[in-house]
Amino acid sequence: MPCQLCDRDVKQLTVHHLIPRQTVKRKQANSGATIDICSPCHRQLHSLYTNLELARQLNTIDKLKSEPKMQKFLGWIRKQDPQKKVRIRRK
Repeated sequence: MPCQLCDRDVKQLTVHHLIPRQTVKRKQANSGATIDICSPCHRQLHSLYTNLELARQLNTIDKLKSEPKMQKFLGWIRKQDPQKKVRIRRK
């Protein structure tokens, strides 16, 4: 299945909430739209941006793909073998 951010075919995808659940009221049953992304993309998103930034400014797939820091990462990750584990630097 392809990652919705990097378009690589990977065995397993993770669910990313476009509006992080921490920023949604707990009693609200529907926590919003989700996308299926690979683990390296998911880890990179959360290492670059706070949940508040993700909720307020980067809450669509197009906004995530057009963010300069993510564009740089996506250009790099697309060249990596989808079967190999990729290390993400946490800041």
